[in-house]
This record gives sequence, C-alpha cells and structure tokens, in this order.
Amino acid sequence: MASTTKIQAAPKVGMVSLGCPKALVDSERILTKLRADGYQMSPDYAGADVVLVNTCGFLDSAKEESLEAIGEAMAENGRVIVTGCMGKEADAIRARFPDILAVTGAHQYEDVVGAVHEAAPPARGEFVDLVPNLEAVGGLKLTPRHYSYLKISEGCNHSCSFCIIPTLRGKLASRRIDAVLREAEKLVAAGTRELLVISQDTSAYGVDIRHEERDWKGTPVRAHMTDLAKELGGLRTSDGTPPWVRLHYVYPYPHVDAVIPLMAEGLLTPYLDIPFQHAAPSVLKRMKRPANEAKVLERLANWRAICPGIAVRSSFVVGFPGETEEDFEYLLDWLEEAQLDRVGAFRFEPVEGAQANALDGAVPEAVKEERYARIMEKTAAISAAKLQAKVGRTLPVIIDEIGEPDEDGDIGATGRSQADAPEIDGHVYLRNVGPDLQAGDILDVEIEDADAHDLFGLPVKFHHS
Repeated sequence: MASTTKIQAAPKVGMVSLGCPKALVDSERILTKLRADGYQMSPDYAGADVVLVNTCGFLDSAKEESLEAIGEAMAENGRVIVTGCMGKEADAIRARFPDILAVTGAHQYEDVVGAVHEAAPPARGEFVDLVPNLEAVGGLKLTPRHYSYLKISEGCNHSCSFCIIPTLRGKLASRRIDAVLREAEKLVAAGTRELLVISQDTSAYGVDIRHEERDWKGTPVRAHMTDLAKELGGLRTSDGTPPWVRLHYVYPYPHVDAVIPLMAEGLLTPYLDIPFQHAAPSVLKRMKRPANEAKVLERLANWRAICPGIAVRSSFVVGFPGETEEDFEYLLDWLEEAQLDRVGAFRFEPVEGAQANALDGAVPEAVKEERYARIMEKTAAISAAKLQAKVGRTLPVIIDEIGEPDEDGDIGATGRSQADAPEIDGHVYLRNVGPDLQAGDILDVEIEDADAHDLFGLPVKFHHS
C-alpha cells in the first residue's frame, strides 16, 4: 500500500486595518508577505489562528477606535498582534491588554511577520510552499482590483504644531524611483485602472535622497515628483489606454506647477489633493505652516487657465487654538474666492504629544460646532454650483459597483468622475447600464442631474477593462 503524506494545514491570519490609505498599504504588504510564507487569510475571528490589528494613532478619537478594535479582537479570538501608528504606545496597550502577543510600530513589516511566525508557525512542505509569486503581480490587495494605492515614501519633515506623524512614522524616507515605477507597472499589468499616489508629503518625494537618479528602461529618472508623474503618465493598461493617476497629499511647493501641463495633456488625472488646513495668516503661523494664501489663489487661477478641468480638493481645521471669529470669516471669504471642488473639514482635536496642546486660546466646543456647520454649509453651496455646471456635459466615469436589475430589468451602477477619489469624494450614479458592465470599466457618461455632492447620468459608451 502506498504511503500517504499528511499535509499540515496552513495557519490562518485575520486582519483588522484602521486609519488612512497609507496604513492600508502597510496591511497589504504584511499580508502579501504572510501569503507568500504559506499563510491563509481568515475572513472572521473564529477561523483565525492569530489576528493582526493595524492601528491608527493620529487623533485621540482614532486611538480610542484602535483600542476598541484590539479589545474586540481579544474578546473574539484572544491571540492578537498589534501593529501600526499606535505601536509607539506599546506600554499603554499592554497595560490595558496584558495578554497581547506582540506590539510593533508603523511599517515595521519584518517585525510583524516575525511575530506571526512565532505565534502561529508557518506550515512547511512541498505542497504548501507552492504559493504564487504575489510580488510579481503587485502583491495582495485590500482595495478592489481596479484601483490601487501607490505609496512613494514614509514619514514627513514638517513640524506642524497639531500633528504627531513625524513622531509616529519618522522623518521623510523616500522609496527608490525604479522600485516605485516597477510596482506601478505590475499593478497596471494586474488590472489596476487607477493609481492613487500617496505619502505624507508627495511634493517632497526624493528630497531626503537628494533626488537620486536611477536607470529606468535605459533612461535616468530622478526621485522627484515631476519625473515620477511623467513616467506614471506613460503607463498603459492592457487595452492601450493610460490609467488614471491621482496625486494625493500634495503640498503646494513651486514645482507643483510643472505637473499641471501633464494633466492638460491627459497623462495625469486632473486632480490635486492639497492639505491647506487654513487660510488666515495668524492661524497658519500658529499651525507652523507656510502662510502664502494670497499666492495660492493666484496659482489656482493659473492652474485652471492651463487645465480648465482640474479638480482641487483640500481639508481644513476649524476651532484651532487662537482662531478668532475674524480668522474664521477670513477662511470663509478665501474659500469663496478659491472655489475648491472638494472640501473636508475637521473640528480641532488635541492629540497627545502635539505642540498645539500648549497653545492658549482654546476655542469652546459650541463655537467649534457652529463654525464647522458654517464651513460645511459654505463648501456644500460651492460644490452644488460646480456640479450643477457639469449637467449636460459628457464625462469619463470609472465604475466601482454594479447594482441588481430592478423590476423593469434596468441596471444601475455607482462610479466616480476624475474629480472624485475613492472613499473621500462624491459619486456618479448611473441608470440603464449594460448587462456586461464590470467594475473598473471606464464609460463616457452624459450628466443629467446633480446635488450638492454627487452626479447622476446615463452611459454613452465604455471601454472594457
């Protein structure tokens, strides 16, 4: 009788990923490495041999959410490894959850994988080791197949008074330009139709490595935002079309002007995410941010002259210590003039370890709420007018989800225009889409209606992914 070999079952890992897209990329990298080591992924607590919780530690409310997630994982499973930004507070985590298996910091991939190996040793054997080369296809993804985050650097060299990111994630550390481009190429080859370029400060990419040159397909390319943008604009999907390339966290340094013509030429998605945070000079000074708001308005006008379709999104903090009613009205007036396409607002929240905590002039909670309501009302009105102006136009739209047919057999879908990043901006809701439509398809859509944040339309034609 032939002898049989008992194959050891591969251990299963569960993952809870909190926080920003940069943390999501960390989660993808950790899971890619674990998958390559023979681990399987568990969709629930019950089936997992160990649970990873990737935490956020940017605001006190985010820390509380992270601690709740750790608590839930401990209660449901009990074998938990903590990583991410809150890893800096290992003592506090261990004090609350003494039975935690391990705590590691942000982007410490080897430490996390090592802790998993220790907690649930990988199954080894000739069959288990035949796992696909995930690195070759851009790694394991936690986003839908048609869009991917491309992280170009870690950390930040700014010392904004309200932020502790340099403490959590360290100083700027840029990735090699050839490594970034290789990853982008693999992602596009694997079906990505939209690349979202992220970092803590995309405009500063390469500053720490003196914009070093690397060979890319026989041509020297610098680790610099403009070189990166040009090369990404040269990528093509399987059907020969350029993927959408969206730039996030772009500080408005002078060289940002150089990427606007690339948007006008169609090589980059005409979209800039710029963290302005405020406009009143006195508040920007207390935030320790460059105060050149007048010049920004001038540059916005120039960008729109070069690329009329450009969408600019930003976020603002209201109720920062020392913000007066005059400062806040200055911000509202500035927003009226700037006419930004997408705006997010946050009430100021103290963060443990941030310099802003020592500032005087705390704004009462009721005043913060009232200002928050006013800024949201102002920006919603601007957004509504801008979207209304798109009614009657035909715009390219990328499909995220397709609905079920209704009683008449009509199928609806949800997508985004080039002015909309996933998760944070608006949607385009489509009616009467074809039955063979897939997520990731890019359609020409006639816009029929609009509200304050979203568009509604009918497909004209589309290109298959």
